[in-house]
Amino acid sequence: MTPRVSIVIPAYNNEQYLAETLDSVLNQTYEDYEVVIADHSSVDGTADVIARYADHPKLRVLPPTPTGGGAQANWNRVSQAAEGELLKLVCGDDLITPDALEVQVRALDNNPGAVLVASQRNLVDAHGKVFIAKRGLQGVKGRITGRAAVRATVLAGTNIFGEPACSLFRRETLEQVGWWDNSYPYLIDEATLCRVSLHGDVVALRRVTASFRISASQWSVRLANSQSEQATAFHHALRRMDPTLVSWLDVKVGSAKAVAMAYARRLAYLRLRKRMAHDNAVESTV
Repeated sequence: MTPRVSIVIPAYNNEQYLAETLDSVLNQTYEDYEVVIADHSSVDGTADVIARYADHPKLRVLPPTPTGGGAQANWNRVSQAAEGELLKLVCGDDLITPDALEVQVRALDNNPGAVLVASQRNLVDAHGKVFIAKRGLQGVKGRITGRAAVRATVLAGTNIFGEPACSLFRRETLEQVGWWDNSYPYLIDEATLCRVSLHGDVVALRRVTASFRISASQWSVRLANSQSEQATAFHHALRRMDPTLVSWLDVKVGSAKAVAMAYARRLAYLRLRKRMAHDNAVESTV
């Protein structure tokens, strides 16, 4: 029987945290779901961790994804293998709450015509300790049009949807927009969720359903220039695509905020180095 929901995990060099991630996704209060995972030819012990869970009845393990292609290759692979009507992508070092699916499926069921639901998340360090709580959505709440959600993320200068684990959306809509958009690699999640949002309404739930881990293995704050440049380029691309979607002032304001926040992340990185477990970190970008 086809599951209603698919949680997909594109694992890569997540040996340190993947067991916690799998425990969080395999212990949901909502029952009608599957978990699909593929290792992107990791160089650490990620494959060994997956093997320990391989017999779980909800878990479907794909053969390793060949090296190369960046994050998009494995994100697309697990998403395209998903069989559920609804899809949630969880990176191999992040977590979701036990009721994440229950809460978000209900939100979509209660809002016909919505294509995506997004929630807030906690930011946790390498040891799972919360250091910033209830981040995301930047003032957006309830049901709004997808166009309003896209404008809000541009004006915020940051991804109001949060990391993919914060969202649940319709798989067919992801397929319609051409799967994960890697035009701006540091914005692969934001750019894709914006494209999905333009196909319907968005439900913003101001409650925490996920935790995003800030760790040396995957946090790219050292690349502040690249991040802000790609954010600015993305904002301009949205305006070129539809001049009525965001104004020139929206682009200017959002891009200025993106620059400021990129450097704020760099400063935060310097302060949090000891909490990010550098010693055993393996880079998780392909």
